[in-house]
Amino acid sequence: MELISILLAALFLPLFPFSMVFTGLVRLVRVPVLRFALLLLWPQIGIWLIAPVQLPQAVIIWALASAALYAIRLLTVRELSLWAAFLACSVWALMWTLLAIGEPPRNLSLYALWFSLPAAMLVLLAGSLTRRFGAAYSGLTAGLMGSMPRFSGALVVTVLAAIATPPFPSFFALLRIAQENAFGVAIAALVIWLVWSWAGARLMLGFIAGPTIHDGVTDLARVKLLLYAGVLAAFSVAGLYAMRGGL
Repeated sequence: MELISILLAALFLPLFPFSMVFTGLVRLVRVPVLRFALLLLWPQIGIWLIAPVQLPQAVIIWALASAALYAIRLLTVRELSLWAAFLACSVWALMWTLLAIGEPPRNLSLYALWFSLPAAMLVLLAGSLTRRFGAAYSGLTAGLMGSMPRFSGALVVTVLAAIATPPFPSFFALLRIAQENAFGVAIAALVIWLVWSWAGARLMLGFIAGPTIHDGVTDLARVKLLLYAGVLAAFSVAGLYAMRGGL
């Protein structure tokens, strides 16, 4: 039964090659709101399936290898929604290291939300770009800082939240992984985090840097900008409050 639970959970806290089910669904589902919901709900199912099960050490090695694979894959992906999906696969794979140290299901669900929400917000931003340009490819829609400053600001902050930079709560989830696991696991997680940061910087530069070549394009509405800012601000405050409370 434990092996069956682990294999089922490997679909929802994606371990390669089971992760291809999730990335295939992201490609199949074209509606940004449905992609948003998929990214939020997918790992919660995995936590529900796996929380009571003791994990063999081999599963932790598998999880770290899967997280590293998708982190490296981020360096070559240019389409924003797929980039968010691959990042989600990488961060969710690291959730197995939290399972290994016996985190209770309530905490695991919260950590999964911390990792998932910024990636889910990126697919909404990708939808905004697709409506304007027909695609959301880094490099193809370069120079957005000049033509779409509000969108560019929202994109930069959301990517920073997605790659677990402080003060966003995903950083504290990563810090928990580094502090509570064995030294080798902690080092591997931190190296993966550095690759996320490198990939995030490349992605942002591909969208916002360069000459302005999209004059006349409609920027992100101020109401939407305030909504994104409000969600990320509440996200950060909630994370800081939870960590102060000793989560």
